[in-house]
Amino acid sequence: MIHAAIVGLGWWGQKIARELSASDRIRPVLGVDPQPAGREWAHDAGMAVAASLQEALDDPRIDAVVLCSPHRFHAEQIVAAAEAGKHVFCEKPFCATSAEADVAITAVEAAGVQLGIGHERRFEPAVMELQERCRSGDLGTALVFEGNFSQDNFLALPADNWRLSSVEAPVGPLSATGIHLVDLAISVLGEPSEVWARLSTRATSFRNGDTLSVTLAFTSGATATITAILTTPFIGRVCVLGSEGWMEIRDRSHPESSAGWDVTVAHRGGVKDERFVPPTAAVRDNLEHFADAVEGVAAYPVTSAEIRADVRAFEAITRSALSGAVEAVR
Repeated sequence: MIHAAIVGLGWWGQKIARELSASDRIRPVLGVDPQPAGREWAHDAGMAVAASLQEALDDPRIDAVVLCSPHRFHAEQIVAAAEAGKHVFCEKPFCATSAEADVAITAVEAAGVQLGIGHERRFEPAVMELQERCRSGDLGTALVFEGNFSQDNFLALPADNWRLSSVEAPVGPLSATGIHLVDLAISVLGEPSEVWARLSTRATSFRNGDTLSVTLAFTSGATATITAILTTPFIGRVCVLGSEGWMEIRDRSHPESSAGWDVTVAHRGGVKDERFVPPTAAVRDNLEHFADAVEGVAAYPVTSAEIRADVRAFEAITRSALSGAVEAVR
């Protein structure tokens, strides 16, 4: 059993704590939050509480930290945790810049601790099937990735929430949902080379935008088109179109409380395969894979190279969204 501290007990930190409450692989035993409300929630959930990350790092009971803090803190928190010998699971986005990501990953590797990342969509069974079909060539040559991950949950947030800040999250739809699609595109198409992004505020007063469209070019010649909106009712869709066939995944509900997926696969000359895939606990599955890697049971399936590629793309999309120009992914 891995004993973990959850750092940041907001919406998603609480979600993770609930997901892990019945896990036999990793258990949250300490809740860390500078705000009294977060610590009160952790106490009521049966955890010990602390006001600072350092308290968790000084605690010999703690094997790993799960970072659910604003992403501008991630790099320094990852370095501190690694230097304290704690394994690190970090929520997305991993870091805002490539320089930060390099410092964080270097610290993890130097300390010999395990790194995990909160891209739970990779652990959804339909997505794992899609990735395997792309790896095996079942769809032929992967040509285009299409993705839309939009929601209206943020309409309920107070105006001063960090997720709506043009400083903390300058491209709001990207750090909220779009980065999940960027990660999935990288997982099947490889290294992106350039990006054009358009960010606008069309239907809210969000200071960091409510509508994002992204086109990513890949070194292979493939393309990804990604949409992330923060004011439309939930829609989740991923599709890969290949030279021999295509596969589409449609979410029935927001992944926070998944109701499963409608999957369609088509091959040239064949009959469409349309089926329902029932929901699974992808958030918990991700963290339990992290626990397996900590204990040497199996390698963690998201590599440091992919995490770096995600951050490079995140950084380039941010530049493009703010400049309006095509930006190189570097």
